[in-house]
Amino acid sequence: MKQNLLRVSVYLLAGSMALSSCVVSKKKYEDLMARKNALEVDKSGLETEKATLEQQKASLEEAKADLEQERALLEQEKAEYQQSLAQALKEGKTLGENLNMSKSQIERLNADLQAREQRLAELQRILDEKDKAVANLRSRVSNALLGFNDKDLTIDVRNGKVYVSLAEQLLFNSGSTKVDPKGVDALKKLAVVLKEQKDVNVLVEGHTDDVPISKGTVGMQDNWDLSVLRATEITRILATAGVDPQRVTPSGRSKYIPLDGATTKEARQKNRRTEIILTPKLDELFQILETT
Repeated sequence: MKQNLLRVSVYLLAGSMALSSCVVSKKKYEDLMARKNALEVDKSGLETEKATLEQQKASLEEAKADLEQERALLEQEKAEYQQSLAQALKEGKTLGENLNMSKSQIERLNADLQAREQRLAELQRILDEKDKAVANLRSRVSNALLGFNDKDLTIDVRNGKVYVSLAEQLLFNSGSTKVDPKGVDALKKLAVVLKEQKDVNVLVEGHTDDVPISKGTVGMQDNWDLSVLRATEITRILATAGVDPQRVTPSGRSKYIPLDGATTKEARQKNRRTEIILTPKLDELFQILETT
């Protein structure tokens, strides 16, 4: 939300400077420029913070992969140990003394295996609960948005997240950042679900096609501005409908993540969309990883 207010402040400040540049004193102009520079520094800090969060997320995925690999190795070690023990028992009394000597080692191995299995079982339990929560969230969102056309709105699960993709024709007129009444209705219905699901973070991504915006469009230089302003407007509607603003992050991806790389009318229509990405919080999983 701080980032939203920062962008709006920058736009208002730039507009104020342009309109009054012919009548303000040099000192006022310099004050306005100083304020603008300070806001841009704040904006850079927020973008750095966002990059840090993305890096933490990547670290979590890497840690999960490492744990899965470790689990496989443990299973292999356990199988090898059981095979060796069975062979030793078959050799009878002649190996009795050696077995007695290695008893303490076997007990230590068993204890270590049990501890690792408990940790992996707890991790698997949390991952299963997360998958269950994602499936439940998708079901709730689908039920809330049943009345909308599949060409306007789709819901699917990717990488453990629920993606709600809303086509441009449901939300905006061409080049506009004002959400149409039908789109507002869909967002309010989604907000009802999100208010109940308090352990879900919300990322709003604006996407455009590769056609540049019309020259002279007020408040916008390019498709970056258009995608960001649309995401911000949707975020504002969700917050107004009761979703905690601290859980919602707006972002603009411009033309750079198309669904269809073709330049046809149909492909460009697909690419003009807003994706609302719902991610269950993973605090408990982070705590387990910190203790490993």
